[in-house]
Amino acid sequence: MATETVPADTTTGLLRQSPGRLFARAFAADPERAEVRFDYTITEAHEPTKDRPRLTVRNLLKVRPVDEDVARFWTETRPAAEDARAVLDADTRREAAFRFGMAEAGVHPIQAWVQIPDGLADDPDALAEFIDYRLLVRLATAENQALTNGPYGLLNHPDIARIAYRDYVTGILTACDEIEQTGATPHAMIVNPNDFYHHLLGRNGLLAELATSNGMKISRNRWVAPGTALVGDISVAARLLDARRSVIRVAEPPPGTFARPGVAVCAEVYEGLAVLLPALFYIVAPADAA
Repeated sequence: MATETVPADTTTGLLRQSPGRLFARAFAADPERAEVRFDYTITEAHEPTKDRPRLTVRNLLKVRPVDEDVARFWTETRPAAEDARAVLDADTRREAAFRFGMAEAGVHPIQAWVQIPDGLADDPDALAEFIDYRLLVRLATAENQALTNGPYGLLNHPDIARIAYRDYVTGILTACDEIEQTGATPHAMIVNPNDFYHHLLGRNGLLAELATSNGMKISRNRWVAPGTALVGDISVAARLLDARRSVIRVAEPPPGTFARPGVAVCAEVYEGLAVLLPALFYIVAPADAA
């Protein structure tokens, strides 16, 4: 097996060879069992579309490196009604009644797959470009999906409240106000591209006002349903748990991955989410949504 482990020391110049180029070298040595392991997360270290900047969910989060598959962390959660009534300042400072606690979250594999077209491997440079610009892009998409709407993603966190709206923009601005009423800042939101282009872009300078006045960052991706938005003080309220390891390898894909047989390559990173302050997030959704 052509296996290579690439360390994360950027001072040595090792990262000047892209993941795709390193995999192409391993594939040339052993096409059936090529594998390259990395001591860093390849979705962070390599950005094949940086000439077309677009914020991912990873870009909104602060990163917490982890060495174990399960991480423990502190939390502050919304209080029960009777607990809030017992705190003298809860009416004027909602956060005064937040409940302190501990929680844990796991690190999970995130995968993406491609098939190598017949004849492509004859050109190592073309194979490297294919891995960098197709497999890694698919991996970034899978990462976006996992962090947004995966089983452990933000939209599925049980302690994040919902705001129902009749008007999309009013719902988002209401969420921003609710977050500030806890002393925090609505620093980012995740929206569906359909809503970005049809409800936010070009609407009387709304996006510019949010960015200039509030420093608002927007990640648009398909994993938030149209008509829904996630608004939060994301950089304060959550952490991306990053195991700092990745792999690209030739492997047998799960059934249903491809319609036709072929040489398959898998890229994998290992990540999780720690939601420290779920009260600083809101899911904004239509009033008639289930």
